[in-house]
Amino acid sequence: VQLQASGGGLVQAGASLRLSCAASGRTFSNYAMGWFRQAPGKEREFVAGINWSGSRIYYTDSVKGRSTISRDNAKNTVYLQMDSLKPEDTAVYYCAVRQGAVYSGPGQYDYWGQGTQVTVSS
Repeated sequence: VQLQASGGGLVQAGASLRLSCAASGRTFSNYAMGWFRQAPGKEREFVAGINWSGSRIYYTDSVKGRSTISRDNAKNTVYLQMDSLKPEDTAVYYCAVRQGAVYSGPGQYDYWGQGTQVTVSS
């Protein structure tokens, strides 16, 4: 499975970005997709996750109310709409896939994308 993340960029505080992650290669049903981020000097942290059907969605508290995760299974793609961006959102954002339910631990995911840089200036 290959994951291609895109949509990052340099924006000012308060702006919006829409990240995309397309899966290709060996794909399978009933897989959860998650977004993680890693800022310099910090551990990789869970941002949002969505299960296969979209019936289970989770956000970390710091992005709740400002972000929306969604997926299009026909396109094997997951999206992360991020609004009202803050400088503390600056990080490399990674998408990941695992079979079954959403988990917040990075170690629970089997496949990772290459990451897309999000930089928010104040």
